[in-house]
Amino acid sequence: MNLRLKKLPSILYALFIYGFLYIPIIILIVFSFNKSRLNAVWTGFTFEWYGKLMQNSDILAAAKNSLTVAFVSTIVATMIGTVAAVGMYRFHFRGKTALDGMLYLPIVIPEIVMGISLLAFFALVNVPLGITTLVIAHITFCIPFVVVIVRARLEGFDPSMEEAARDLGANEWHTFTKVTLPIIGPGIMAGALLSFTLSLDDVIISFFVAGPSSTTLPLKIFSMVKFGVSPEINALSTILLVITLSIAVFSQLRLNK
Repeated sequence: MNLRLKKLPSILYALFIYGFLYIPIIILIVFSFNKSRLNAVWTGFTFEWYGKLMQNSDILAAAKNSLTVAFVSTIVATMIGTVAAVGMYRFHFRGKTALDGMLYLPIVIPEIVMGISLLAFFALVNVPLGITTLVIAHITFCIPFVVVIVRARLEGFDPSMEEAARDLGANEWHTFTKVTLPIIGPGIMAGALLSFTLSLDDVIISFFVAGPSSTTLPLKIFSMVKFGVSPEINALSTILLVITLSIAVFSQLRLNK
């Protein structure tokens, strides 16, 4: 009995934290099935907003832009970030400390500063704002996160495993694909998932580098806040939540396997 009483504060604290994180999400999902347009009063169950969502071309176009930018930037940022992390871990050269510090710069500087600097860069090189500039900008701020996570995974890496593979006749490519890559795979997957999430919900940087015809979903929702968010957004958010959770669960199952 005394043991249970001692654990009670920890249990209550955990319930408070998880409730604080997940209750708003649960409310959003519940009100996506609400008949009322107001997210304050429950008037009945309906799938009406999911049907209207499928007919809202503006929101669907914004969601398509967001998913396109997120997938492309995640793939490119994960590839570049993984190669950079492995290279920074393996090789020692003059200026490595300074280069290492520069990799962390996009993480620590305010997003508004990065957004303005990217806008100035695109204007300087005369690149029209659109999907291309969005992808480049998202790749830029996603790479450091991939590098940080993969390097953290490499800290526990045993170099003798690569040496053993080379002693057994494996070349550099086979050593990397058969030994190194499977070991750092969880770090790469975590970096990719974080990049996808950061890209999908970015507002500030996207605001500066998006063109008139390349509005992303966060920017669309932000513009709708002035006039009231439609329940269709709740429906779309629920769908995106299911997709994101499915990707996360699938990735975890693959890693466990």
